[in-house]
Amino acid sequence: MNRVRIDLSALRHNFGQIQRLAGKDVRLLAVVKSNAYGHGLVPAARAFQTAGARMFAVAEVEEGIKLREAGIEGDLIVLLGAAREGFADLLRYDLSPVVYQPETAEELSALAQRAGKDVAVHVKFDVGMGRLGALPHQARSLLERIEKLPGLHLAGVMSHLPMADRQEEAATRQQVRLFQELISEVGKGQAGHLLHIANSAALLRFPDLHFDLVRPGITLYGCYPADWLREKSEVRLKPAMSFRSSILQVKDLPAGSGVSYGHAFVTGRPTRLAVVPAGYDDGYSRRLSGKAQVLIRGQRVPVLGTICMNACMADVTDLPAVEPGDEVVLLGTQGKEEITAEEIAGWLGTISYEVLCLFGACNRHEYIEED
Repeated sequence: MNRVRIDLSALRHNFGQIQRLAGKDVRLLAVVKSNAYGHGLVPAARAFQTAGARMFAVAEVEEGIKLREAGIEGDLIVLLGAAREGFADLLRYDLSPVVYQPETAEELSALAQRAGKDVAVHVKFDVGMGRLGALPHQARSLLERIEKLPGLHLAGVMSHLPMADRQEEAATRQQVRLFQELISEVGKGQAGHLLHIANSAALLRFPDLHFDLVRPGITLYGCYPADWLREKSEVRLKPAMSFRSSILQVKDLPAGSGVSYGHAFVTGRPTRLAVVPAGYDDGYSRRLSGKAQVLIRGQRVPVLGTICMNACMADVTDLPAVEPGDEVVLLGTQGKEEITAEEIAGWLGTISYEVLCLFGACNRHEYIEED
């Protein structure tokens, strides 16, 4: 009954839009980590590959292995890097880890030498994210060490921008200046490595930050990193995911009836309820209680009462002839109405990224071609 529907044509459209914005001389690293933001790791990667993708970013080695075993070619970059137990798989499946500490590089070099392999690595600097990456004062020594290690070659130098989706630019510009100072010490082009720092927000906002490579993530899946960027961007994205269910039961309650656990909602009039088999076990969070709306017969209707583990209740009093089996859209379009991931994120107090990951992780996937 519940299914997350993925429009593969929308994925390809988004890739093409982003490539046109970046320009033909800038490479795209398609970020497909975390099961492609809930859209399905292998199907999404195949869609992007069909659209022209030749580089993919995953979070962990296991995701890279799945892509290789599915026949995905090109560069596969592991954003979290790898621990010692994952080194053998890095070599076996030709994966490129992100490196941010010399000990990792030295151990990987030793294994690569013994195996007679050459491993491409991307060195990461932390210019303000406060997450993974070598700190600025460690940058020179780390790069010099890696460039001397046999079995490794420097494929890229990268960082990440935590404030690029904010309207205020000063912090991002300062972080980019620091990145530029660090890479100036490397000698751009000397080893043929790629420079990259632009996530989706920086890609949309700052053409001067595209460098050699951009790393689109959320934009590939049809969402904007911030609402204000949707209005300012020249890129027209198509959401690829929808979340759909069907009505199980329609029932009439008199005024004064409690609905769901705790009777947090009590009907103030005779009310017709549609029981929908979607709840927090399906990623439809209990925190949506009293806030969410769904689409039935092309109209918005409120979700009443507390959302259960496997069900929620929608008020269909004002809709004509609603029946069990009617489609319910929790995310996506129906008729002229649309409920977006950004809207659901607002109800939840989170971001669209989490909404997509939740729905994608908890439901059966159905792949379609809208165009």
